[in-house]
Amino acid sequence: MATKVTYAADAFFDFDKSVLKPEGKAKLDDLASKVKDINLEVIIAVGHTDSVGSDAYNQKLSVRRSEAVKAYLVSKGIEKNRVYTEGKGEKQPVADNKTKEGRAKNRRVEIEVVGTRATK
Repeated sequence: MATKVTYAADAFFDFDKSVLKPEGKAKLDDLASKVKDINLEVIIAVGHTDSVGSDAYNQKLSVRRSEAVKAYLVSKGIEKNRVYTEGKGEKQPVADNKTKEGRAKNRRVEIEVVGTRATK
């Protein structure tokens, strides 16, 4: 069983920041509690940015954001060696970077949870 959840980065981080906001922590708390009900294999957190700023800067920002998600999940009891992080920077937009709305959609964190349902 694999589940992919995409969260808007604006819900997790302030513009140009990689410190989790309370709203982002609440969403991750919810995810962490659901993960406890399955036999977790891995969690993959992938950070994405819009195209504002240089490629290199956005790449680093996306990595810092995915690392922040990992650190928080680990603080909630998820095993560190089960959480992988990746930063895609601005390379995989899901919307047009020419509009404010499009850029907001591109600033996101995708979290994939892979595991099997726990048998009771």
